[in-house]
Amino acid sequence: MASDDDKSATIPLDRERCVTGIEGLDNILNGGIPRGNTILFTGSCGTGKTTLSLEFLVHGALAGENCLFISVTEASDKLMKNVIPYDFFDESLIKKGTLVFVDMTVIYERLGMTEMELSLEDVDAIVKAIGNLVDELKIKRLVLDSVTSVCYRLKTEEKIREFILKIGKTLSDRGCTSMLISEISPSADRYSLYGVEEAIADGIVLMGNLERRGDLLRTLQVVKMRGTNHSRAKYVLDLTPAGILLVPLLKGGSGGGTT
Repeated sequence: MASDDDKSATIPLDRERCVTGIEGLDNILNGGIPRGNTILFTGSCGTGKTTLSLEFLVHGALAGENCLFISVTEASDKLMKNVIPYDFFDESLIKKGTLVFVDMTVIYERLGMTEMELSLEDVDAIVKAIGNLVDELKIKRLVLDSVTSVCYRLKTEEKIREFILKIGKTLSDRGCTSMLISEISPSADRYSLYGVEEAIADGIVLMGNLERRGDLLRTLQVVKMRGTNHSRAKYVLDLTPAGILLVPLLKGGSGGGTT
């Protein structure tokens, strides 16, 4: 019997695409992320996960799509000061409500969740609250940074599985394309802290650091993506004021021509 990945490799490229606006990534994915997919962007500290996810939202907002960033670990006002250096960023996107930032702590407080460990009932309440936000704000792109921090409070694989399954379905049913940021150690032999998230997500994008010739390079590799053919090659990622640039990683050097 064919696996999910075998099936996805032969799916016709006729699904509506969510164009990320990151040219190299859209090329790798043959036109963008299949609309409604929930993608795990995973990697260790300093690999550019948050920066990439913010660029994804900014491009969406500039294209007229309502976008939501849910920050779990860092206050959103501090985040914006530190991570949005883009030449094309327009603060009016926030004033117009096209680009919205919400702190997860606010959601927890409104739901009365004071205990460190969350229950299955809490999972349902969180997913419902996020779904209501998506409905109310007509969100088409969402980033949760990070899903690992939510999972810390869920503790068990059962509750983590329930959360990932339910949040993925809730967002997909609404046509919302989502990035779940996952934090792993540089030496990890899997794509998520608990090993549950990666099995459920529609796609996995692995981001890393690679030492080469005395320099530390950021890298990106699409491991899987349901609903599209895609390159599985490793690319060098460069953060610039004009946005993220991706070039193929050459075995003998740091990179090649632009994608």
